[in-house]
Amino acid sequence: MQEIKCPNCGQVFQVDESGYAQIVQQVRDKEFNRELERREAELKDKTDADIRIALMEQEKAGTEEIQKKEAKIAELDRTIEALKAQIAGAETEKKLAVTEAVQEKDRELAESARSITELRGKLESKDVENKLKENSLKEQYETALKMKDEQIEYYKDFKARQSTKMVGESLEQHCQNQFNSIRMTAFPNAYFEKDNDARTGSKGDFIFRESAEDGTEFISIMFEMKNEMDETATKHKNEDFFKELDKDRKEKNCEYAVLVSMLEADNEYYNNGIVDVSYKYEKMYVIRPQFFIPIITLLRNAALNSLKYQRELQLVRNQQLDIMNFEQNMNTFKDAFGRNYELASRKFEDAINEIDKSIRQLEKVKEALTSSERNLRLANDKAQDLSIKKLTKNAPSVKAMFDELDK
Repeated sequence: MQEIKCPNCGQVFQVDESGYAQIVQQVRDKEFNRELERREAELKDKTDADIRIALMEQEKAGTEEIQKKEAKIAELDRTIEALKAQIAGAETEKKLAVTEAVQEKDRELAESARSITELRGKLESKDVENKLKENSLKEQYETALKMKDEQIEYYKDFKARQSTKMVGESLEQHCQNQFNSIRMTAFPNAYFEKDNDARTGSKGDFIFRESAEDGTEFISIMFEMKNEMDETATKHKNEDFFKELDKDRKEKNCEYAVLVSMLEADNEYYNNGIVDVSYKYEKMYVIRPQFFIPIITLLRNAALNSLKYQRELQLVRNQQLDIMNFEQNMNTFKDAFGRNYELASRKFEDAINEIDKSIRQLEKVKEALTSSERNLRLANDKAQDLSIKKLTKNAPSVKAMFDELDK
């Protein structure tokens, strides 16, 4: 049992454990609630105070921030006003610039329009020109094709109508006629004649040569013409004649060799145009008859382009020849001078020897003269010492004569 004393009346009560526990619990709950209320009130007061302080601080900070922002806004306003002034000026300049740009653009557009118009005109004229060229080329091609067909028919008929012997002769005549037909207009200063010089044992058919105005030969070609009938049993090949043609070219001192051939008529290698066979023989070509004039023109034009270098080469050769002549003249002079010097040296030596001999002879004469002088002096002394007394010493009769003369 527990005793509880009332604080007001002083009366003591006894309660059991459960009652005591309930009373204690009630007291605790009441005290707790009071304490809780007190604490809530204190916390509320503190919170209100903190809130007021925070609001004051925030208000203060907000005021400062507002002031700063107001100052910044004022500055921004000033900046905006300045920018507005600049923009107003810039707008004027911009309008002027835009106006100028528009005018320039208009001028460019007008110029472009004129250029486009001109280009269109040029393109139209170019189209017309191209069409004309196309038509011209087409006509030229058709004409060339027609001429080629006619030429093929001509050669077929040409070969069919000729004998084996006359085929070769007629091909030569054909080429000669082709050349002579344009000789005065295309090759007025050229030499083109039959090769009739067989002193070396063989000869070509034709030789072409041409020289410049100063006499410098800049092109020379040895031509050989070969043909045969279609029904000829033994067919020749073009290369069967390369070696002999190269030999003729070298013997006749020609720069190029050209075989004008109608052999191997079905060989496309020789039918496609000018064939360069210099891989076998130097500066040698094989052509069909229709390329006879073109090959001369091509080689001649190429040689004309190199004429300047040939002249320079000839000048160098002449200079080398002059040097060789100078050296030869120098050597001739040295040889002649050497021979003359040798002869003069021998003569000089002979003269020295003769002088030595003369000196030796003169020395002998000198010795003889010296000896004679000594003898003459002795003779003079003896003559000076001679007297009548000495002469008549052993001659009394002569002495008597001198004595008589003295008297």
